[in-house]
Amino acid sequence: MNADVSCRVAWADDAPAIAAVQVRAWRASYAEVLPTTLLEALGVEEISAGWRDALTSPPDARNRVLIALERTLVTGFAVTGPAGDPDCDPVADGEISDLTVDPHQRRAGHGSRLLQAAVDTLKADRFTRAVTWLGAADDATRTFLTTAGWAPDGAHRTLDLTGDGSVQVKQVRLHTDLG
Repeated sequence: MNADVSCRVAWADDAPAIAAVQVRAWRASYAEVLPTTLLEALGVEEISAGWRDALTSPPDARNRVLIALERTLVTGFAVTGPAGDPDCDPVADGEISDLTVDPHQRRAGHGSRLLQAAVDTLKADRFTRAVTWLGAADDATRTFLTTAGWAPDGAHRTLDLTGDGSVQVKQVRLHTDLG
């Protein structure tokens, strides 16, 4: 194992690096879903401001942003907090609302480290179950999560990515016991 890799809680100063990873990941992951003009318009500066706000003023004390590092390079991030779905218990059910690895850094163990750090964080925040949403057609992520002990719980939803109904993504929810 490389001693120069780690995960930690993100700081406000990490916002630009997190935003850069997010933009690269979205451009890679949604290239066949979103219009090219929309993907090209994604701005690291604007997204960075949102991350800085989320890191300095989280809506709940249990909301966390974790980052994966290779030396000082941010290679991915995960977002944890109380589950927001109406059928979830916000005291018992935690959620990994985002688990993103830079497309240039995939298959190097960063996703596994982030997932474990996110689960450990949810446990430390006394959640007893965790949920996460993923694209219904995202077989790679589904395999990654089910191999780690996650399973579908039957919930599904459709996200409107553009706000006008022109780009919709079907998602399924997976869960795992944290006990």
